[in-house]
Order: sequence, then C-alpha cells, then structure tokens
Amino acid sequence: MSAPAPRRAAFIFIFATVALDMLALGVMVPVLPKLVVEFEGGDVARASMIVGLFGFAWAAMQFLFQPVLGAASDRFGRRPVVLLSNLGLGLDYVFMALAPSLPWLFVGRLISGVTSASVATASAYIADITPAENRAARFGMLGAAFGLGFIIGPAVGGWLGAIDLRLPFWCAAGLSLLNFFYGLVVLPESLPLENRSKAFKWRVANVEGGLALLRSRPVLVALGVATFLHQLAHESLPGIFVLYTDTRYGWDAAMTGTVLALIGVASTIVSGAVVRPAVKRLGEWRAAFAGLGFGIVYFAIFGLAPTSAIFLVSIPFGALWGLAGPAEQALMSKEAGPESQGLLQGAIGSLRGVSGMIGPILFTQVFATTVAGHGFLGTAYLLACGLIALSLVAVVYGRRSAG
Repeated sequence: MSAPAPRRAAFIFIFATVALDMLALGVMVPVLPKLVVEFEGGDVARASMIVGLFGFAWAAMQFLFQPVLGAASDRFGRRPVVLLSNLGLGLDYVFMALAPSLPWLFVGRLISGVTSASVATASAYIADITPAENRAARFGMLGAAFGLGFIIGPAVGGWLGAIDLRLPFWCAAGLSLLNFFYGLVVLPESLPLENRSKAFKWRVANVEGGLALLRSRPVLVALGVATFLHQLAHESLPGIFVLYTDTRYGWDAAMTGTVLALIGVASTIVSGAVVRPAVKRLGEWRAAFAGLGFGIVYFAIFGLAPTSAIFLVSIPFGALWGLAGPAEQALMSKEAGPESQGLLQGAIGSLRGVSGMIGPILFTQVFATTVAGHGFLGTAYLLACGLIALSLVAVVYGRRSAG
C-alpha cells in the first residue's frame, strides 16, 4: 500500500511548523543577549560568554535529539512527534518568558533545542508524501520556510523587545501553540503502519545509529560529508558577518541589517521558486554541483572584495548556493527506505548540530587572529570557500559511487 495522498493543508502545516520554529528562534536573536545582560547586572563581557554557551548548548541538543525524534517518528508515525514537539516548544517559551533567573533561562534554552529538533521529522514527513523525483523541490520549500523565519523573526523580536524583553517569548509561545491546535485538525499521518520500523530501539535511535545509517552506503558517506562541510561553512555567516563588515567596510547597524535582509530575501526566492525548475532541468546531481560552485564564488567574493560595492555582488551567488542543500537532501532520501526516513533526516540534523557547535568557535577564532594583525582579514571567509570546495569534491565522489 502506498502512502496516503498528500493534502495541501498538511504540507502548509509542515511549512508553517518549520517557519514558526525558525521565527521563534529569530525573535530571540535581538532580545536573548539583552536579557542575559540584565540577569548579569549589566556585565556585557560576561554576558557575551554566556550567550555563546547558550548557542553551543542549543546546538548540542539538536545534535543529540534530532536522530531520537526522527527514529521515534519512524516507529510511531510523524504526526504525534511533530505535534508533541510543537506543544513542547510552545510550553517551553512560556517557561522561558517566566524564567526568574539565568539558570532557569538556560534550562529553557536546552529544552527548546530538544523540541525544535522536530525539523528532522518534518523533513521525513515531506519525504513520505512526495515522489522521489519531486523531493528536492519540497525540501527547497522547507528552505524557504527557514528563510522566512529568519527574515521576519529578528525584526519582530526587536520590535516586541523594545516594549518588553520577555514579550517576544510570549509571542513565540502563542504561535507554536496555535500551530499545535491547527495541526490537530489538519495534519494526517503520512507513514502507513506497514512502512514503520518494527521497534523503537535506543541503540539505533541515537546519534550513533544515525551515523551508522550514513555510513551504510558510500553515496550516503559522501553526501553526509558534503552536507557537514557546507553547513560548517554557513556558520561563518552568523558567527562573524557583523564584525567582519564593520571592521573591513565600516558598515553601521542599518547597513548590516539591510544587507542581511537582502541575503535572506534572495535565498528565500531561490529556495521557493528556483530549486524546483533547476532540479527538473539539471537533475539532483548537477543541481548540487552548480549550487556548490555558486557557493565557492560567494565566499571567495566575501573574503576578497576590497569594497562594499563588490561585496554586494556576492548576494545572488549566495542565494544560488541554496540549490545544493535540497538536491543533496533529496539524493540522500532516495538511498533510505520508507522505514528509515526519520532516522536519516535526524542524522542530517545531527550533522547540522555538530557544525553549529564547531563553526562559531572556528570562525571567530580565525577572525580574531586576523584582526590582531596576524594574516589577511578575509581569511575566515576564504576558509569557508575552501570548505565548500571540499564539499564539492565529496559530491563528485558520491556521484561516482552511485554509478
């Protein structure tokens, strides 16, 4: 028996789930550091260290729990995992809004890292309801949901935070809880009983189990390495973009915000409108090659551009880099059976979690070294360029392994 026919409302719900997860993360970008500063009595230096710890801890929870929730969805179905994650995320934002001290806020941040790990299950849901040849386009739409959340979230968070630093948390809670109740009505189960894994086993439903799946085929090994490398390169953007453009080009906050918004809009357009026709015309492998090629040019311009005007030329190349991720994800999805889609997507999420732990430290340290006068100022972004080049090599190897 084939999977149930996809309902438009179900896909819209999954799209909204990912967008709201990212929106909820985005609204905290401008207010979480300020709330930490408030808890620390105005000690900005100490607060900055704590904010870094918060980010590392959130990424660590993603690393640990993406495979767990993905494997749970392979056994019990996608619907309960997605809905419970939405409910948990909404309640956690209430918890964070009421947090009376910094340790409680940290606990809330840890919980949000677990509950927002439902992105892996959302991706598995898309794999269930979408024919293999159309998955890259749907994964591209999920990328658009990521982009929308990150574009709108910080703006909303800044506006609400100007009223009250805890108001963005209440807003995020309300959105997540509304999405939960909406999902109760419109979200059907996507994974038939006969396609589910036979048992939920902790020795499989963990990081090691997810990585074992990635190691099971040379194609998955190559694409997993490629995914990790270009995710690691991506961490250079939130890690040092503001400091880099301020130091090298003298941008103020308004200019930085405007350019980040342009990057977000361009990336969302590519994810939502370009991925599908590009993959249809080129196929997944060549779309991945093209996307990574654009990524190499993108970061090369970042690292070498002597002026702001030349730097801005990079924006369309960065947007077109977005072809690579959905194409790679679709190729990996084809290699896994219907009973393993959740674990596969969880493993991919774990790779993102590792990059989220390593990347901020790696790129900030490289940048700090160059600012101190030891090397070329654009070295960090040239490093990111090199990582994308290695990612391309891995994809080429994967293509050869696929025959």
